[in-house]
Amino acid sequence: MACASEGEKLQQWLAQINQVCGCFNARPTDGEFVGDLETSYARSLKLSTVTAAGVNLFRTRQEIKQGNDAWFYTVFQLAGSTAIEQDDRRSLLKAGDITLLDASRPCSIIWQQKSRQISLLLPRQIIEQHCRFQEISCAQPLSRALPTVQLSHRLLQESMGNADLSDRESEAALEAMVCLLRPAFQQREAPQPRKERLFQRVLALIDDHIQSEALRPEWIASEIGVSVRSLYRMFADKGLVVAQYIKNRRLDRCAQVLRAASDDEKLAGIGYSWGFADHSHFSTAFKQRFGVSPGEYRRRFR
Repeated sequence: MACASEGEKLQQWLAQINQVCGCFNARPTDGEFVGDLETSYARSLKLSTVTAAGVNLFRTRQEIKQGNDAWFYTVFQLAGSTAIEQDDRRSLLKAGDITLLDASRPCSIIWQQKSRQISLLLPRQIIEQHCRFQEISCAQPLSRALPTVQLSHRLLQESMGNADLSDRESEAALEAMVCLLRPAFQQREAPQPRKERLFQRVLALIDDHIQSEALRPEWIASEIGVSVRSLYRMFADKGLVVAQYIKNRRLDRCAQVLRAASDDEKLAGIGYSWGFADHSHFSTAFKQRFGVSPGEYRRRFR
């Protein structure tokens, strides 16, 4: 049987990437193509180890429409170097460095020489919870010399090597990863413009009244002192919808309660206490956000 051509090998590797990491495209660069992909799942930790050379992996608006954009890719460079592009920023990752890529925006990854890296999928809702929609610097290399980067590498390796990791522990590891890297990824732009300060006030108001039946766009606008149209525009500028954001925050609180809920605590009651009067609607919305039903989510953290 004839050996597969280099072009066929690239397409086979790309098919693996698309199955595990979301929809990408690829083209060869100078030099011999190398492509290998290893996947591992430690409960909530979804990891891919990529070894590559002579290839450019990229994601345009077309691939984004075809795939899932509910992630950030946290890239841990293990060996060699990789050129990363996003948002008009191009960086060179060296062994030990870390960077972040947003799956909802075009990006490009170029391996000229053989190198190896781990890509960790970070759910968008975790980034939203911790970063409060403040600007995140993507494709910005975090140097291996930074203590937080060293700790993140250690946390990743220990989590990967622990076969007994529970769902609760793996989710805690993801939370810890975001907490460690957030200060470095967040852009420091001082002073914050008035519009951004106002938006942060709105987010704080929503969190403070998340269980209130009065929490509607009209009430929020009145409390902040802006028109409802201005409130909608404020969220639209962030790619958000007010009602959807409130629903997601309530679902996040439901998830926190479910992680500690006993078996005899009624799921409908938990949903109702956070603003979901209809259990069927609560269950459907929860599954859309977290990928599993409320009952299954509770079982995982039992």
